[in-house]
Amino acid sequence: MSAQEVEIRIIGSLSDIDAADWDACACPEAVGGARPNDPFTTHRFLKALEDSGSVGPGTGWQPQYLTASIEGQIIGVAPLYAKSHSQGEYIFDHAWASAYERAGGHYYPKLQVAVPHTPATGRRFLTRTGFEEAGFDALVQGAVQLTQNNNLSSLNVTFCTGDEAQRAEKLGLMPRKSQQFHWRNDGYADFDGFLDDLSSRKRKNMRKERATAQGFGGTIHTFTGDEITPEHWDAFWVFYQDTGMRKWGTPYLTRAFFDIAQEVLRDDMALVLAQRNGRWIAGALNFIGADALFGRYWGCTEHHSCLHFELCYYRAIDIAITMGLGTVEAGAQGEHKLARGYLPTPTWSLHWMRDAGFARAVGDYLEAERAAVDEEIEVLTEYGPFKKTEIEEQE
Repeated sequence: MSAQEVEIRIIGSLSDIDAADWDACACPEAVGGARPNDPFTTHRFLKALEDSGSVGPGTGWQPQYLTASIEGQIIGVAPLYAKSHSQGEYIFDHAWASAYERAGGHYYPKLQVAVPHTPATGRRFLTRTGFEEAGFDALVQGAVQLTQNNNLSSLNVTFCTGDEAQRAEKLGLMPRKSQQFHWRNDGYADFDGFLDDLSSRKRKNMRKERATAQGFGGTIHTFTGDEITPEHWDAFWVFYQDTGMRKWGTPYLTRAFFDIAQEVLRDDMALVLAQRNGRWIAGALNFIGADALFGRYWGCTEHHSCLHFELCYYRAIDIAITMGLGTVEAGAQGEHKLARGYLPTPTWSLHWMRDAGFARAVGDYLEAERAAVDEEIEVLTEYGPFKKTEIEEQE
């Protein structure tokens, strides 16, 4: 079936598409109530961003969702946004924007296929089962055509899958390779089973960090589903605001997002909170996929040694082992994650530049960058905490 038979439309709100049609493309594996592989591309998550004002007017993220249809049936969708800045993406193109504008161009607005404020890998060109090829090609070509027709600088696709990167490259998009730190579950029965795979020194260090954190003078709790209450969100909002203001100047998510999350996303989340003297003093929010736990936000009102490592990294491993999940994605950046058992893992984005000369310059940069990322992953992996030889373990 050719892409010419597919009708591409832009919708400005997820209210304009039935949730069942969107999710049939975004998470066909979840039909019947199963957990989606990627909770972030579900209709309920993206609509929570929209309904809460976390995207839309005044945010720099203006929804331009793409739909692909054949004879009235939705066969593909994509979370597309017109961007007036490069915030909340975690794949940095500020240098590109500066160079483009120094040359006399206008880099913004640009188009972005992404989950806003969420550096988690997942499909970005979402297709209904049976229409994978036709839907993917039509959505990519439609997004490029939209960029061309509106004389925009670029189309960018962030945190797509490796398979998408390969396929889209054949359609003229340029792949960009980056890396994050992910933890892999090797069938561990419990946290001690994971520790057994580490070198002796790293194993002792992790046990020491956990003991230090757990001795902060309070208790640590994990909540999910109906266990999460408005009281918990009141506390977490304070933590999130503090982190957001320190990292980005202003928080990306609004307070209303967490109210909506309580209603429609609570089964997709695991909230880890620390309590001391009757007060919640720190927390970490995770999202749950079918085979992955995604660490997203952290914050605190009291600072205690190693508590950040415990809530964000070690408790995430505990949750993944308990739930039988294969991976923990700990979010963007942070080489300190390496010593906690999270290894460097490739991530991918895609880019299309309207100006041919600029595209050549970016392409040359991306080729050199990919080689550098490969080398960095190799070096960092060698420094990981896992056992390497029997002799090393005996030492």
